[in-house]
Amino acid sequence: MERETFFCKNGHKSTYRLLNIRNAFCLMRDRIHAAMVSCSMASDGQAEKQMEKEEIIHRYGGEKGGSRTGNMKRKADVPVHGKNGDICWKRVRKCLEHDGICASPVLYSKGMSVPIDPEESRTDMRQLLKHAKIYDGTGAEPFTGDILIEEDRIAQIAPSLDADSDRIIDLSGLSIAPGFIDGHSHNDWFAIRQDPLPYFRPFLLQGITTFISGNCGLSAVGFENRDHLDHIGGGLFSFDGTVGQYGTVASFMDAVDHHMPCNLAILAGHCTARAAAGGIDNRPLTAQEEQDMLAILEKALQEGAAGISLGLMYEPGLYAGTDELKKVAELCVKYNKPLTVHPRAESKVSMSYPQLLGRSHLLRAFDELAEIARGTKLKLQYSHAIFVGRSSFASKDELMRMVEELRQEGVDVMFDIYNECLGVSVITVILPAWYQGMTEKEKKKPLTRLKLALLVKASSLLLGFGFRDIQIAYIGPGYEKYEGKTVHEIAEMEGMSDLNAYLMLSEASHFKGRVNMGPYSTPEIISEFEHDPHCLYMTDAWVEEHGVQNPAIYDCFPKFLRDSLRGTGDTMPATIRRMTGATADRFQLKERGYLRNGYYADLTVFSEEEIRNAIPDQEKSFGIKGLFINGVQVLEDDVLDEKALCTTGMALKV
Repeated sequence: MERETFFCKNGHKSTYRLLNIRNAFCLMRDRIHAAMVSCSMASDGQAEKQMEKEEIIHRYGGEKGGSRTGNMKRKADVPVHGKNGDICWKRVRKCLEHDGICASPVLYSKGMSVPIDPEESRTDMRQLLKHAKIYDGTGAEPFTGDILIEEDRIAQIAPSLDADSDRIIDLSGLSIAPGFIDGHSHNDWFAIRQDPLPYFRPFLLQGITTFISGNCGLSAVGFENRDHLDHIGGGLFSFDGTVGQYGTVASFMDAVDHHMPCNLAILAGHCTARAAAGGIDNRPLTAQEEQDMLAILEKALQEGAAGISLGLMYEPGLYAGTDELKKVAELCVKYNKPLTVHPRAESKVSMSYPQLLGRSHLLRAFDELAEIARGTKLKLQYSHAIFVGRSSFASKDELMRMVEELRQEGVDVMFDIYNECLGVSVITVILPAWYQGMTEKEKKKPLTRLKLALLVKASSLLLGFGFRDIQIAYIGPGYEKYEGKTVHEIAEMEGMSDLNAYLMLSEASHFKGRVNMGPYSTPEIISEFEHDPHCLYMTDAWVEEHGVQNPAIYDCFPKFLRDSLRGTGDTMPATIRRMTGATADRFQLKERGYLRNGYYADLTVFSEEEIRNAIPDQEKSFGIKGLFINGVQVLEDDVLDEKALCTTGMALKV
C-alpha cells in the first residue's frame, strides 16, 4: 500500500493510507479529510479545529457527501474529474488552495519516495513491475522482464526498465499474464446488485478480471417493457436485490460502468427478448412478436452487445423453431458478432426430442446448429461442451468431427469448457418440454404421470444417468434438509418413489429449484479439449446466496494452469492464451487480453510453484498472488482492496 503526504503552507503534514486513489468519490473525500487533519494539527484550540472541519465538510462534502460546492453528485458530475473520468489534479489543487491548503503529494513505495507533479500527471501514479515471468497472451513463450503501468494502461514492456515511477513492485519468482477472461458468465445479473462485490469475490481470487456475460439466452437486458419481468432469467436469475432493471444495453452499461469490481461485456439473450416480445407460452411467435423480438436484439447489438446468446433448454427459448433461430443468427452475421448457444440437448437422450432410440440427442441438437449456420459466416460459439450422463461420452468424437467439418465449410465454430466434471442447472432441466407446457390440471392426469414415468425411466437407462446423480443445491426456505442430498436419497427419506420425490421438489421450488448434476465430463475429456486450438475457458458459475455452491466459483481457472504445469493440459503459453487473448479476440474486446503497450492494465500475478503443488477442490483458490484491474491493484496476497473494487470495473461495449 502507498502512503500519501499532504503539506500545508505552515509546513505541517499528515499521512493516511490510500486504498484507491483512482476512486473518484473516495479519493476526493480522503484528500479533503487529510487536508482537514493537517490544518487541525496546525490549530491550537478545539473550537478552531471544529470550525475548520465544519467549513471543509460544508465546502467539499463529508460524512453526508457533497461536492466542493455543496451536495455530492454522481461520479460523472464531480467537478474535479477530467474528460476521461480520472481525477484532474489541477482542479483538486485549486479546490484545496481555495482554503489555503497546498496539495503536494509524495507517494512512498518500498521506502523510496518520488514527488508527483500535479501539473504533469492526469492520474495517480506510474507503477513499475520488475523481474516477472511474462506471458503476453499471444501463445508465445514467456520472458523475464518489466512492465510499466501509467494511469489505467500499460505504458511499456521490456526485459529491463529504469523508467521513472512512483511505485516499484518486485515480482521475482512470480509469473504475470493478462487478466483472465471468463468466456461464459452470468454475472450481468450480479453487476447490478446493490452490493456486487460478494458475487465477484471468488472470481477475483482466481485471477479473473473480465467477464463475457448474458449467456444461455438469459441476459439481464433485452426488454422494452416490464410486462414479463417475472419470467426473465429462466428460473435461475431475477431482479431481486438489484439497483434497477435496465432493458437496453445502453442503460445497463451506463448503470454498471465504474460501479462494479470487474470488467464486463454482455450478450443479448434470446430468451429474454422472446419473453419480452411474446411471453413464455409454448407456441410460435406471431409475425409481429417475432419482428419485435428481432428489433430488441438488433438494438442491443447496435448499442454494444458482444453478440447474441441462445438458451434452447430454457423457457421460452426452447419453444423457438429453426426458422426463428436462423433469423437471429442472421443478425449476428450482419454485425459480425458471435452467436453463443446452449443447445437443446447435451446428452445421448433428453426430453427435447421424442425419439429415445437412434441418433444421440446431443448430436441432433448440433445438427440444428449446423443447419442454422451452414452457408453463412456465422461465429458460432458452442457453449459448455459437456456430455451429461455416462452414456453420452461416446458422442464426443462425433461432435468434434462435426465441429471440424463445419469449420471447413467456412463457419467459425468454437467451443468452451470449465474444469469441472459436474454442472449446475435448474431443477426442470430433465423435464420434457411437453410436460412443462401443460396446465396444472393436465399434469396431474394419471395418463400424463404414466407417460412421464416411462419416459424418465427409459431415459435413465439409456443415459447412464438418473436421480442418484442429481444433487439438490437449493429448493427454498424450509427445505434446507434436502441440500447436498440426491433425489434418490430424498426419496428414501420421504418414503416415496424417485419420480414423485423429483416432482415434489420441483413443485416445492415452484419449478425454480437448483441442482448440481453429474457426470458432465471426465478428466480425460477435459484434458483432450485443453489441447484443442478452438477451445476457450470459462466458469459458467455464479455465487448463490443459499444452498450448495458450484465448485467452479473457487478454482476453475487455477486448475487449468495446474493441468498445464502437471502435464495433462496444454503448454502454459497456450493455456494462458485460451483464457486471455483468444477470448478477447473471439468477443472483440478492444485493447484487452494481451500485454501490449497501450492496452488496458488488466494483469494477473501467480506463483507457478504454488499452483503446481496445490490440492484443488478445497472451496478456495490457489496460487494467485496479485491482480490489477484497469491499472489499480485490487488483490495482494489473498487480500482484496474492497474500497478500490467499488469502481474498478468497466462496461465493455463492442
